[in-house]
Amino acid sequence: MKVSREQAAANRAAIVKAAGRLFRERGFDGVGVAEIMKAAGLTHGGFYGHFASKDALAAEACGKAFGDTIERLETGRDQAGRDLGRYVENYLSEAHRTRRDIGCPIAALATEVPRQDAGIQASYAEGIDRFIDTLAARFPALAASEGDRGRAILVISALVGGLALARATEASDRALSDEILAAVRDEITKLPET
Repeated sequence: MKVSREQAAANRAAIVKAAGRLFRERGFDGVGVAEIMKAAGLTHGGFYGHFASKDALAAEACGKAFGDTIERLETGRDQAGRDLGRYVENYLSEAHRTRRDIGCPIAALATEVPRQDAGIQASYAEGIDRFIDTLAARFPALAASEGDRGRAILVISALVGGLALARATEASDRALSDEILAAVRDEITKLPET
């Protein structure tokens, strides 16, 4: 039975959404096509009607995850408004540490991307570039002058590194994990004009 264009588009969107969640949760190599299709509520056999390969899906899912994250940042839906301190607090929260599947794709996928194909790497790099610009625009204190992205790069690097270390130590040493989150939050807020 042939599906309508609208249903095909909805199916594709469901696949991309499920893949984005699962890739952030378990990594690109930690989940297979059959599991992604099941999570999307579709059969495994329909996958290749939408994507040429798992890598093609991964590149699209990565781009979509970045797009959603950037949209939340641009519109203030992350509830931080223009307050960088609140944004840092939300980013380095226990909830964000625990929920890889719905969290920032930068931290969830950073160590995965170098081992993936060029399409995934390009999608990730484009997302990082857009995120840096958006962060600098959203929080003017992060740019000494127009076009200056240095402080935005420093802050996102500290956020991602802190979150990655907190996630890596959470299961074996929760106190250390909590300490990392708190220390990075505190040190970022000490930056001049933040």
